[in-house]
Amino acid sequence: MVRLSVNVDHVATVRQARRGIEPDPIYAAVLAELAGCDGIIVHLREDRRHIQFRDLELLRKIVKTRLNLEMAVTDEMLRIALKIVPDLTTFVPEKREELTTEGGLEVNSNQRRIAKAIERLHKINIPVSLFVNPDLHQIEAAKAVGADFVEIHSGIYSETKTQKLGDREFRRIASALAKAVDLGLRVNVGHGLNYQNIKPLLRLKGIEEFSIGHSIIARAVLVGMEQAVREMIAIIRSGMD
Repeated sequence: MVRLSVNVDHVATVRQARRGIEPDPIYAAVLAELAGCDGIIVHLREDRRHIQFRDLELLRKIVKTRLNLEMAVTDEMLRIALKIVPDLTTFVPEKREELTTEGGLEVNSNQRRIAKAIERLHKINIPVSLFVNPDLHQIEAAKAVGADFVEIHSGIYSETKTQKLGDREFRRIASALAKAVDLGLRVNVGHGLNYQNIKPLLRLKGIEEFSIGHSIIARAVLVGMEQAVREMIAIIRSGMD
């Protein structure tokens, strides 16, 4: 069964808009787990624009499924990961001026630095995923540096406006997925996925998990967190039948 992990960053985005105490991403994570999700994701960014260190500490204590920490490959974030010990770390690129993560990690030209970071986390048995574009060279580089997983960036696929472009990006994801599986990497897929565009991806074999945040949080504003998560789980399960 393909898993669903829910990113609760945007709950914190709403909270930080007023620098207040609500809505609390901790409560959102609890409700998502009660609804049946398989994991919780947070991205602790350098500028702390949404998730705060306090959130990460509390989530490590209360998450019952799996906590995935998205993080830049920096000394600060490595120290935090080594202290918190998440169930999975996902290395992502990070730029201060971006609204959200704009693309995959450039692994191929940064193999030495990424390999050393992975080695540090592996020493205390923290598995590592690399958020990469559906590019065969990046998949090969992810294997070379010792990653356990890749998370294939589905943002371009999710944002395409025409069927032709959508089909092209679908084929790129399928090709990257096949390459990763062939190399022995485990595969997650995420970024920009919603209740509609996820459906074609459910036909692909080898995906272990979908990582979804914004569309679930947006739906939760209207129907509640538990209902929004249950609806996504139902779509994933129906697509796997």
